[in-house]
Amino acid sequence: MATHVSSRKNPEWRLTYRQLNERANRFANWLREAGVGKGDRVAILARDGVEHLDCFFACSKLGAIHAAINWRSHWREIESVFQNVTPKVLIFSDDFKEGVDSLRGSIYDSRYDVKHYLHIEGAGVAGSKHFETELQASKADAVTCETLEAEDIAALIFTGGTTGMPKAAQVSHRMIAWNTLNTVIHDVTHNDVYLNIFPMFHTGGLFVYTLPQIIFGGTTILMRQFEPAKTLELIERERVTIFAGVPTMYQMMTQAENWNQADLTSLRFCTSGGAPLPVPLVQKYTQEKKIRFKQGFGMTEFGPGVFALAPEDAIRKAGSIGRPNFFVDARIVDEGNNFLGADEVGELILKGPSYSTGYFNNPSASAEAVDARGYFHTGDLAKFDSEGYFYIVDRKKDLFISGGENVYPVEIEKTIYQHPAIQMCAVIGLPDAKWGEVGHACVVLKPNQKLSEEELIAFISERLAKFKVPKGVTFMDALPISAAGKILKRELKEKLSK
Repeated sequence: MATHVSSRKNPEWRLTYRQLNERANRFANWLREAGVGKGDRVAILARDGVEHLDCFFACSKLGAIHAAINWRSHWREIESVFQNVTPKVLIFSDDFKEGVDSLRGSIYDSRYDVKHYLHIEGAGVAGSKHFETELQASKADAVTCETLEAEDIAALIFTGGTTGMPKAAQVSHRMIAWNTLNTVIHDVTHNDVYLNIFPMFHTGGLFVYTLPQIIFGGTTILMRQFEPAKTLELIERERVTIFAGVPTMYQMMTQAENWNQADLTSLRFCTSGGAPLPVPLVQKYTQEKKIRFKQGFGMTEFGPGVFALAPEDAIRKAGSIGRPNFFVDARIVDEGNNFLGADEVGELILKGPSYSTGYFNNPSASAEAVDARGYFHTGDLAKFDSEGYFYIVDRKKDLFISGGENVYPVEIEKTIYQHPAIQMCAVIGLPDAKWGEVGHACVVLKPNQKLSEEELIAFISERLAKFKVPKGVTFMDALPISAAGKILKRELKEKLSK
């Protein structure tokens, strides 16, 4: 029988689907006794583990709403989220006990007062109860919500928050069903073993493969958090067949001490998303580990599976996110919202049944995101070629204008990654008295590599127009990375603008 493996502080758990369903029923009964009903929110602030699935499926059985909180957030940021989301229950892990204690002490407004605190391990905080003890003491009777409809909200997933306060995207049961259909068509079989390394407060952790895998009856492995060496070990030991990550994670795995001896032959394919996968990295995995790569693209508010690039196109269409998935209408528009043709750069807009139902308690943002024709505006600058393959040029917010010319950091980063000494890089725009803004490269070198600022700028100058070449380079030991594995350019800008 298919099992779920949860890598955690305690010894690994291996659960059958029957056991997983029993846990969900027990927690659903506990929540109902605690006064949680259809439409109520249950928050979880915890690293990855089976408790996320307990919470999600218990909420689904009740018609309640699962709300996983970004554990990188400061407790005052979480307080602002709670003012909007008003959860009745908070589940938290020991790592975040101090923040929860501060949060609990600050909440005085009954409109968003959390009624019940459940701690996963450790001593918890004053007034909290132990999650596993409460779950096991609860009834295992089946729970269902007879009035549940496809448009009802299953979960709130918070947008990346790399540029400001995150919004809560409303993920409906309809959206989950359509994403599962697309994922099964493209990727999943009944016999797959999937290793999840994304945080489960992120759409990549809960919805990209985890939910489709569970619906299809496969094995899902949950790592408490991403560790490159442990990831390689688990792929080999558990004979993982599907793996997904963002480029920074794939880079970090190649630097792990067990990279050379790791046996990855069980993998049917790897999926990369979040940013273009550098060609040298694709080549390294292909040559050294015989890995077949799929490039994908998804969003918190849409999909999350929106585009897919087949493995056979990984090199031929390097940098492409592929073609739209089934029932996804993708277009490129100019500033006047007019449709553009092939090779014209504009904003990527999307329409289809895998779109969310907007943002929780934020009707103005919900309305602004969708135009009169029903297209969701992504904020991504993109283009498509004559064969219908799409390319993300950059985020609209990352684009900067230097001397009147649009500069796309992704294009510069792609060039920098061609240098053999580069492990990781990010390009940002910084204020400049003469040009308005100029590019600045932040780079991390591979171990035992040397490279000067002048050498790197010369390398870029041989490949790009002069206005695109960064005016400065900062060498760093590491780049700030979000829990989802994305580079936090906002933090780089704040640090270098001081």
